[in-house]
Amino acid sequence: MTDTKTLKIGLFGFGTVGQGVWKVLRSARNAHAEIRRICVRNISKPRATVVPDGMLTDRAEDIFDDPEINLIVELVDDADASFRIVSTALSRGIPVVSGSKAMIARHLPELIELQRKHDTALLYDASSCGSIPVIRNLEEYYDNDLLLEVKGILNGSSNYILSRVFDHGEDYESALRRAQELGFAESDPSFDIDGFDALFKLIIITVHALGRFVPAEEIFTCGISHIDDCDIRYAREKNRKIKLVAQVVKTEPDAFTMFVMPELVEPSRYIYSVDDEYNGVVIRGECYDRQFMFGKGAGGLPTASSILSDIMARRHDYRYEYKKMEYVNRPHYTTDVTVRVYIRYNRTPIPQLLIFSTIHEQLLTPGHKYIIGDVNLSELIANRDIFNAPDVFIANIPIFFRDKDN
Repeated sequence: MTDTKTLKIGLFGFGTVGQGVWKVLRSARNAHAEIRRICVRNISKPRATVVPDGMLTDRAEDIFDDPEINLIVELVDDADASFRIVSTALSRGIPVVSGSKAMIARHLPELIELQRKHDTALLYDASSCGSIPVIRNLEEYYDNDLLLEVKGILNGSSNYILSRVFDHGEDYESALRRAQELGFAESDPSFDIDGFDALFKLIIITVHALGRFVPAEEIFTCGISHIDDCDIRYAREKNRKIKLVAQVVKTEPDAFTMFVMPELVEPSRYIYSVDDEYNGVVIRGECYDRQFMFGKGAGGLPTASSILSDIMARRHDYRYEYKKMEYVNRPHYTTDVTVRVYIRYNRTPIPQLLIFSTIHEQLLTPGHKYIIGDVNLSELIANRDIFNAPDVFIANIPIFFRDKDN
């Protein structure tokens, strides 16, 4: 594909991000790309962005059967429909740019195989951190086995809510309503605040960081929906903030673990100052210590800018090579690691339900109780239903790499 060839795009989905892509393509002078057709569920639905007559269709085949379309951009919010669109395109040899994190995280091994079988490409930098180019950096710049950890705030909605709580003194429910009013959180915010959005991003990141795919069901994931005033008060007393953090970390040269949960973050950490709807990613390596990437992780235009970057990369035939998946000595996934956690509870008898190797601190009062202790991650996974109880809240207290940071 030469630099002067114009990409003719078939766009699936014309919501906030889809309309953002329309706008940035019209503003980008050197994109050499144009949207030829847009497939939507409902053609008559009112939209803020007006497109030429005949541009919209509700038939996927109008795009797939158009011989001039040489790139699919997929931005639908239904994971099953997303997989059908992407797999169909790849099977027909049409490259795809996608932002559908849930679909990619659940089907990535199949999608990699389709790319190889049909000699085409799927790019999805926008799926993991909005405007932050974390996937391509892990693919290219960190293309070695010296990487030790990728950790960060991967969800802008939950981070906005927690920022309103800790920086502006709002209570959690008011902060959640404000996030919904501004469009940072959905009317049903569970995908964001229960940690699933961050989980799917972490799964994708891990493939490019360490060359391993780990199914969502095998990863401990807990969100912020049960946070209480006493948790906020405890964090403030300890001069910390609570952030929803996802991380993948090498625990041994041949082993790694990963999880998503709230964290009690110290002021000395880079992510302490990542506020509002922003994301922040820390990449740690054996020789380069820590490097930090910061930017807007959500929103129509920031995500659209990442989509545009992938579109322009396809003009130069760029594709992910997944080189780390071919390494002979790839680390294996383990949950047999010790983590230190703060668990606040009331009626649920946490000390009787979980096995702690060490208890560092404990409070028992009629109003609420908490325990700080060391526990095996596999123990948390085996008893993950405990954390569905509304009186239970868990937060990680980081202990990995403490010797390197002091």
